[in-house]
Amino acid sequence: MKELCTLYARWAGVDPERVTPLTQAGSNRRYYRMQSAGHPSVVGVVGTSRDENHAFVYLSRHFERRQLPVPQVLAVSGDELRYLQTDLGDRSLFDALSGGREAGGRYNVEEQQLLVRTIRTLPEIQIRGARELDFSHCYPQPRFDEEGVLFDLNYFKYCFLKPTDIDFHELKLEANFRLLAKDLVADDAHSFLYRDFQARNVMLDGDGNPWFIDYQGGRQGPYYYDVASFLWQASARYPNKLRRRLVAEYYDALSKVTEVPSKRQFVSRLSLFVLFRTLQVLGAYGFRGYFERKRHFIESIPPAMDNLREMLGGDYPYPYLIDLLKRLTELPQFAPRERPAAVRGDGFRITTVNPYEPHPTDGPATYSKYDGKGPLVVRVYSFSYRKGIPEDESGNGGGYVFDCRSTHNPGRYEPYKKLTGLDEPVIRFLEDDGEILTFLDHIYSLADAHVERYIQRGFTSLMFSFGCTGGQHRSVYSAQHLAEHIHQKYGIEVHVCHREQNISQTFTAIEK
Repeated sequence: MKELCTLYARWAGVDPERVTPLTQAGSNRRYYRMQSAGHPSVVGVVGTSRDENHAFVYLSRHFERRQLPVPQVLAVSGDELRYLQTDLGDRSLFDALSGGREAGGRYNVEEQQLLVRTIRTLPEIQIRGARELDFSHCYPQPRFDEEGVLFDLNYFKYCFLKPTDIDFHELKLEANFRLLAKDLVADDAHSFLYRDFQARNVMLDGDGNPWFIDYQGGRQGPYYYDVASFLWQASARYPNKLRRRLVAEYYDALSKVTEVPSKRQFVSRLSLFVLFRTLQVLGAYGFRGYFERKRHFIESIPPAMDNLREMLGGDYPYPYLIDLLKRLTELPQFAPRERPAAVRGDGFRITTVNPYEPHPTDGPATYSKYDGKGPLVVRVYSFSYRKGIPEDESGNGGGYVFDCRSTHNPGRYEPYKKLTGLDEPVIRFLEDDGEILTFLDHIYSLADAHVERYIQRGFTSLMFSFGCTGGQHRSVYSAQHLAEHIHQKYGIEVHVCHREQNISQTFTAIEK
């Protein structure tokens, strides 16, 4: 951390006033948001692999020269283990699509438009980004090749196939693996293969435009791979109709920047990469789930098997492999309605069967009288516990009430006694102390999940209340920040009332 702050000071001319750790991704690199007055927020990165960092820095600077939507690298340490990049914010495409995922793949118009915009931008980085690019800088290898394909296919064999105890002829399977590998590398590809193109690696600006990150594993290779990786992401559950639309949008955008095969040839080639990518993903899920016992990966196996089951209706020239995969999908633990239960570390079993799927014995569904009315309006209050919890004017029961009294109280200090949580000195006190930030991080996660579900169901009212001793500092700060957070993220109408301060404010809904 000291070395990263030194790098920041060398770039900005001042030490960072605030350094906030960001959620760590799948790699060993650590990310920090670094801020100081008079300078834009930047992201500091600390990596453990010089070669991986070098690949990211080289690719970022190359893509920037080609005016592609990627973060700008601002400064790099001499050993290349640390660097600074522009801050693209906190809203990823993955976050923006959460409603559609949670609705089982029912994506609304706005979410579909974000997907279209992203998939149409992908050819820019694949084709324009590959021009004059020196692939020798790529990590861990410069190009997509047969050896790498066979490594991934054997990863599937050892980490997923063998743990199922299904019987198979290993030499026949290896022969089909080699045929598939030769077919996958048959193209004389000159494009940039992103390798890890997924919704988590796409950030959205205020206008919903996509910006790309985490491409340091990219290399020279066929563009089909990224399309398969993105559209057949198991957890996304994109319906076939939406997938077909997005493939068509990609094909149209690709044809504007390079020569393309016929649509029939394109779809045929894409199907091979969908098959390969699905096996590759199952290998990773097998290792992370069966061996490391990570719940998320165990829960990701059923939708990945659904993808595999769907694609096996295609015409593939690998008879033994396809027959084996069909037998695999017919195993009881992978049956569509009889998914295996995961076991938590505490010994409790966790079913992965969808409890919302209808069953003949369920009878007709009943609904709340508030379903489908909409739009949602959120009310946020600050209050003093001495004067009681605010009444709920909507009649829905009052929602959430959070007690801020566990956090450091600026009201105990003379300089802040006549100020409120809206005043800059109090804000600086609370944020420098940091307890209120950790407190709110947990509340944001809870509030986001609740707001998203209420929007999906068409509910009209939700209430949050924050109490502290006097309803002046901590509760005011928390209520104001949650109100701004919800309005900024979801664009819905939010009313904030600081009851003891006689201050009210309305954030009007953003027209879409």
